[in-house]
Amino acid sequence: MENFGQIALLSIFSHLVFIGLAWYALQAVRLDKVIKPNHVFQARLLYILLAILIGSSVSNFFLDYLQWSRQLPLILQYIQMVKI
Repeated sequence: MENFGQIALLSIFSHLVFIGLAWYALQAVRLDKVIKPNHVFQARLLYILLAILIGSSVSNFFLDYLQWSRQLPLILQYIQMVKI
């Protein structure tokens, strides 16, 4: 129960970092060839939504991996108890 605050803070930080990294990576993509002329607002909105989509997906993978790695010792303890 006491780890919920830490987990929440880590999740928020992880999502923001990975959304920022996705935004940075999307700057290398030239979507202006695909987007209609004079639709600057829609293009910026698309970049933001893609950054959120990619960043939150990567962050969820990172957080799931972290949680699984923390649960791995519990699984090993359970296997040892079953063998006894």
